Amino acid sequence: MTVPETGAKGLTHVDAQGRPSMVDVGGKAVTRREATAEALVVFPAAVAQALRTEAEPVTRKGPVAHTAIVAGVMAAKRTHELIPFCHPLPLEDCRVSVEWRDETTLVIRCVVAVTHRTGVEMEALTGASVAALTVYDMCKALSHDIEIRATRLIAKRGGRRDFDRASPGAPAESVS
Repeated sequence: MTVPETGAKGLTHVDAQGRPSMVDVGGKAVTRREATAEALVVFPAAVAQALRTEAEPVTRKGPVAHTAIVAGVMAAKRTHELIPFCHPLPLEDCRVSVEWRDETTLVIRCVVAVTHRTGVEMEALTGASVAALTVYDMCKALSHDIEIRATRLIAKRGGRRDFDRASPGAPAESVS
């Protein structure tokens, strides 16, 4: 397997002259690649309490978790249209979950998989981010004090190196 050349300061999307550049993945091995990302949506206590009274919270815009799941999957599939230099990938799997971590915090988790020459970290991050934004959009009539926090990569497998970060505090209960 060839390691892609890196440009200025070791960045892979910058050439030796410091110009933006797409990574040539032609020499990389085709392997199964999976990535998991999460985003936290933190609600004011009164809003969280109101949402937690139903198994599937519903606002005037519809079912919150179900809509966020659909939006997250749609976003992951279109990441290459949103993020410059992301390769279009034929995703084989994309799962978004929405679970309460504690009394006021929803955890949005996106797991994406593909068999390809490049990873799916950006797809997982995009899916989690858009799902969190969808929750905000669906609940903003209840409060503008809702916060989206800690969007981050949790794990990736396949490719040059694996990565795994333990997520603090396992989610307590599922909303979806």
